[in-house]
Amino acid sequence: MTDKLFQFLNVPRQPPRTVPVAVRVLGYGEISGDFAVPQAATQAERCIDCGNPYCEHACPVHNYIPNWLKLVQEGRIMEAATLMHETNPLPEICGRICPQDRLCEGACTLEQTAFGAVTIGSIERWVTDEALRQGWRPDLSAVRETGKRVAIVGAGPAGLSCADRLRHAGIAADVYDRQSEIGGLLTFGIPPFKLEKDVVRTRRKVLEEMGVRFLLGREVGRDVEFGQLLEDYDAVFVGTGAYTYVDGQLPGHELIGVHDALPFLIANTERLLLGEPAAIDLAGKHVVVLGGGDTGMDCNRTAIRLGAASVTCVYRRDEPSMPGSRREVSYSREEGVHFLFQRQPLAIVGDGAGRVRAVRVVDTELVDAGDGRPRPRNVAGTESEIAADVVIQSFGFLPSPPDWLKAHGVRLDRSGRVVTGADGALPLQTSHPQIFAGGDNCRGADLVVRAVYDGREAAGSIARMLSEVVQPDIERVA
Repeated sequence: MTDKLFQFLNVPRQPPRTVPVAVRVLGYGEISGDFAVPQAATQAERCIDCGNPYCEHACPVHNYIPNWLKLVQEGRIMEAATLMHETNPLPEICGRICPQDRLCEGACTLEQTAFGAVTIGSIERWVTDEALRQGWRPDLSAVRETGKRVAIVGAGPAGLSCADRLRHAGIAADVYDRQSEIGGLLTFGIPPFKLEKDVVRTRRKVLEEMGVRFLLGREVGRDVEFGQLLEDYDAVFVGTGAYTYVDGQLPGHELIGVHDALPFLIANTERLLLGEPAAIDLAGKHVVVLGGGDTGMDCNRTAIRLGAASVTCVYRRDEPSMPGSRREVSYSREEGVHFLFQRQPLAIVGDGAGRVRAVRVVDTELVDAGDGRPRPRNVAGTESEIAADVVIQSFGFLPSPPDWLKAHGVRLDRSGRVVTGADGALPLQTSHPQIFAGGDNCRGADLVVRAVYDGREAAGSIARMLSEVVQPDIERVA
C-alpha cells in the first residue's frame, strides 16, 4: 500500500486540535478543528495496511478505509471522497458523530499497541469537507432513469441514505418529513457542538442536485394519507426513528424542573436555529442528568453551555460499562461535568412546593449476568441524596410506530419495532411487500451509522423488487 509501512513509529497519533474548554463552553460551535493537508496525509500514512483490515470489518457500513487512506496519502482527495461515498452516503456526518473509539478506530491494529489508532474519523470528516468545498459531487452521468418512484417517510439518516442510493439506481425519490428542515435528530436532536447544522444543509443541497425532492412540513397521517402514498408510488420506505423515551417511572417525575432528554435537546436546538433565548433557564442551577449514553452526554454538555452552576451525571454501572462514546464522556468531563458511577436513582425529591430539590440514589454493586455485561444490584443501607434544581432523564428511546403503519398490516414485534426481512421477504422489506423500513424504528435507538446502513440496503432491496438492480455508477478505486 505504501513505502512507509512503519510511519507510525515516527509519527504519533494526532487528531485535529480542539477548541480550548474555556472558549468552547461559551458557545455551540463544533469543538474539533480541521487538519491541514500535510497533516491529514501524514496521519493517513500511519496505516500499516493490515492484510485483514479489522477497521473495515468493524465499520457498520464496511467502508474501504485502508483504500481511501492510501488516496489521502497520495493527495487524491476527490477520489477518496468518491470511494467514501461508495459505501456511506453521509460520510461527513458519520465522521463527526460516529463513536469511532468503539468501531473502526477501536478495531485498528495500532490501537492494540502503545502507538494508538489511525485517526480514521477525523480524516473521513476532513476529506468530505474539503472535497465538497472544492466542488465534489456524485457522478450520475451513467445513471439511466427507470421511471419508478419511491416515497420516503422521514428525512433522518436512514431516509437520506435511502434517497441517495435510489437516485444512483435511477429511481425518483420524494422525501416527506413533518419538520421544516431535513435531518431528523441530526438537525434537531444532536447539539451543534457535535454537528453544525450547515453540514446537514450542505448535504441537502447535494441530494437536491441529485434529483431528490424534499416535501417538508408535511406529516404523513395528517397532511398526507399513507394509503395515497401506496397508490402514487411504486414503493415506500419508512424511516420514522425512535422518539418514545423510556420512562424510568421514578417517583417525583412530575415535579417542576424534571425534563426528558429528547424534548430538552430539541427545544434548545430549535431556539438556536431561530436565534431565540433559551427556553429552559439553567443559569446558576444544579443539574443532575440520569443516564450514561451519548444522549446523556449531549444533555451534560448542553446544560454546561446554558450556564448551570454544576452538572452531575448519574449512572448505575461503572465507567467501562457506559454505552456511549468514551470521547463524549471525556469531553463532558473536560467541560466540568461530575460523574457518579454505580448509583441507581430511586426517586426525585420535591421541596414541598412542587419543585425538584434532590435525587435519591442507592449504591450498586455489579454482578455477573452471564452475558458479558455486569448487572447492577442495589446495596442495602447506602441510600443518599444529590441536591438538584433540575433533573434530566435520559434512559433511552423506543420506536413509536405510527397508527397508519399498523393499519396497513405491517408486522411489529412486542417492543413496537418494525419487523423486516421475515418469511422470505427481501432485506428491510416489511410484511407489506410495497413497504420497506429501516433505522431506529426497526432497531430501537441505535447509532446513526447503522441507520445509514439500513437506508442503503433498503434502497438495494427496493431496486431489486422493482427489477432494477443497483449498479454503482463508480468503480472502486484501487
